[in-house]
Amino acid sequence: MNSRHSKVTDWGLTHVSVGQAFKILDVGCGGGRTISKLAAIATEGQIYGIDHSEESVAASKRANAKWAGSGRAEIRQGSVSQLPFPVGMFDLVTAVETHFFWPSLPGDMREIFRVLKSGGTLIIIAEIYKGATTKTARLTEKYLPLSGMTLLTPDEHRDLFAGAGYSDVEVFEKSERGWICCTGKKP
Repeated sequence: MNSRHSKVTDWGLTHVSVGQAFKILDVGCGGGRTISKLAAIATEGQIYGIDHSEESVAASKRANAKWAGSGRAEIRQGSVSQLPFPVGMFDLVTAVETHFFWPSLPGDMREIFRVLKSGGTLIIIAEIYKGATTKTARLTEKYLPLSGMTLLTPDEHRDLFAGAGYSDVEVFEKSERGWICCTGKKP
């Protein structure tokens, strides 16, 4: 996960501003590479990671031991459907290659909205979306019923954000790679 998603993560993060002292949550932190990237950018910030997988949490903790040891990173097991954080805690929430596996996409978008500060941003980054012309996207769409994934078109992503209450919604595509990045702010 860490190496495969690194380039799409870097591309996606160019679409948001990350402040030095931001509190950031990475939903579906997997192997922990995004947490490490964010900790290097938000040099005075606090980075949190959450993943439903015990194995991913352990891998992310190993990968971010230096950030956790300095008190700048905290990684927990949990669900996007019930985030263990208070209302309005985060300046930025990231989700890289995870939203298509969330249990209740509209409800989970609202749960993230709950933990964002007013003016905070959610960014979703993925290397596949419905309607992309890449071979991987076409194969995924063909076998979608077997995968358990929810793939959305760019317009469906925009509607998902707007329906959950986000403003200033933007959708970016890198069509030759099949990548998508969506951002929205909590008013």
